Amino acid sequence: MNATVLEDHRTGDKPLLSLFDLSQTQFSMADSLSFAWHWEDTLIAGQERPLAVASDPDAMLIEACERQDAGEEGVIDPFWATTWRAASGLDRFLDRVPIHNQDVLEVGCGTGHAGIAALLRGARVTLTDGVEDPLQLVRLSLSRLGLHADVRVFRLGEDSLAPKKFPFILGSDVTYLRTLWPELLQSAAEHLTEDGQLILSDPQRLIATEFSQWVKDKPWDYTEHTVEMDDDPEHPIRIMVLTQG
Repeated sequence: MNATVLEDHRTGDKPLLSLFDLSQTQFSMADSLSFAWHWEDTLIAGQERPLAVASDPDAMLIEACERQDAGEEGVIDPFWATTWRAASGLDRFLDRVPIHNQDVLEVGCGTGHAGIAALLRGARVTLTDGVEDPLQLVRLSLSRLGLHADVRVFRLGEDSLAPKKFPFILGSDVTYLRTLWPELLQSAAEHLTEDGQLILSDPQRLIATEFSQWVKDKPWDYTEHTVEMDDDPEHPIRIMVLTQG
């Protein structure tokens, strides 16, 4: 297998990026990234597959905080840079969901794990995040895996994909900010089909427990499931399924 190795653009340190069998277009896409990244073998839809991920999420978060502290406006915390267990749990839960040949929207997709898992199960998927950086990684992963999806910036409560509707909307670890809850439900209400499902996952965070209580006074029907994970069976992933009441 042919391999091209690139150095970290910012430091010139030892090679970090291995690009296997990438076309010239894909190579250019990878070379344009402003942060270090690598391929990480990840269990997706029951098989180990390469996923493009950020190499140092902690450093990216520290840099964002420093820029915010310096008064720079519009800097968003790059929580997308971490591959969260919640995405793995949502991936596994999709075995129970009839998404084959269905339209699926993933919000806050980060590295795209859950959306790619839906694609591999035969869904037509739109992968979205509120910022562009993670979507560059998603496009690399899709290209490497030979998959096709609509990938675009979509900000909860602000952007619209109308008149497009989806029978399934997915989100992993997207309930971590209270200010996002109304925007999440607003976007879901606009983009779900009449009997569609909003399927959310989280690793049993206290803030998501608060969300599960908050949403029960809203015009949504709520059911909860758990998915046991091989890496830590004592801490299963919570799955929250919401349908419009």
